[in-house]
Amino acid sequence: MLTSVDTDLLRVLADPLRLQIVTLLAEETLCTTHLIEETGAKQTNLSNHLKVLREAGVVETEPCGRFTYYRLKPDVIASLAGQFADLAETARATAEHRVKRSCP
Repeated sequence: MLTSVDTDLLRVLADPLRLQIVTLLAEETLCTTHLIEETGAKQTNLSNHLKVLREAGVVETEPCGRFTYYRLKPDVIASLAGQFADLAETARATAEHRVKRSCP
């Protein structure tokens, strides 16, 4: 059985700044100001990346006065990790049974 990996989510997380944001949010809930300080990114650039992460369902927001806090949705990351774990298990099983398709 072939396992498919969510390529859209993978594409979202492949961007270095978005991956940095996700890594920071894994440790704590942060507002845009904190993320600007931590990443060194410009506010508009950071906001665009946060929008992509929100639309992909990777982060969720929590308004707090005039600030918006961002929190990582760990289930999304766990799901992607599970997809890779399934893929690795398929490869392990194939290697154990030495499945090889013959050439025409």
